[in-house]
Amino acid sequence: MTPQPNVARDLWTLVEPIHAVTYFAPEPLSALGAAGFRGFWMGYFAGRAAPLGQVGPEVVHALFHNFTRGRVARALPDAWSHASPEAALAARLDGSVAALRRSFGDRTGASQIERAAELLSRVAVAQPPEGRALYAANRSLEEPTQPLARLWHAATLLREHRGDGHVAALVVAGIGGRESHVLHALSSGTPPEVYSRAREFSEDEWAACLESLRVKGLANSDGLTGEGIRVKQVVEDRTDALASEGLASLSATELDELFLLLRPMTRAVVDAGDIPLKSPMGLDLSVVATA
Repeated sequence: MTPQPNVARDLWTLVEPIHAVTYFAPEPLSALGAAGFRGFWMGYFAGRAAPLGQVGPEVVHALFHNFTRGRVARALPDAWSHASPEAALAARLDGSVAALRRSFGDRTGASQIERAAELLSRVAVAQPPEGRALYAANRSLEEPTQPLARLWHAATLLREHRGDGHVAALVVAGIGGRESHVLHALSSGTPPEVYSRAREFSEDEWAACLESLRVKGLANSDGLTGEGIRVKQVVEDRTDALASEGLASLSATELDELFLLLRPMTRAVVDAGDIPLKSPMGLDLSVVATA
């Protein structure tokens, strides 16, 4: 029996923080800086795009979907004159493993990490690659053998696979990358200031996206319309469904075991305080922190 889509969402809640240390924890940020990349955003785009090779801003802008092209172009291809994609891959992996090791401390034993990595990897490599360019690029990398590195790699595969599917769902719904932030903000009540900092929104661009959603019948002066609420839910449901196929690689007992193993690991990452509890992408880790 294929697991229900809500299982994929629950797994994402546990997996995203394990992957996301690569963007926020001091160890990977320092490792990317030591490799030669200058500043947070150059390290971000170089590290995340490195599985694609020496790619330029057009491809990354298209695949990442929700950044401005200007933001991407300020980092790429200039990043590759500072260090190679191979150096970025090594820095992000080594730094992320160091961050997880610090976060886990003595709260998680080696056998638990090894078993979680094994189960999560089985789900990750069972996901369909068609139409998932970032997932496929990461899937083409050699799988680490060290358990903590394998765990982070599997979390990264699942994160990018889900992201690829989410972009596909937004495109089908007719929602642009920048519009998707405004749609989510109206749905969640997230203030625009969060996006002005995290995604470089000006007041004029935010207003333009609001107007575009209004023209599409998805928003009005009070927030999302009924149609906007429906479309947002369709996007989320499709994202969950598209992320579900690989879960069938585990039995129901193994899935329960995986969730049992991951929960304390994710809580340890959240407790370490390196990643924000509320993400602009819609993940609320305050629930994880108190689970």
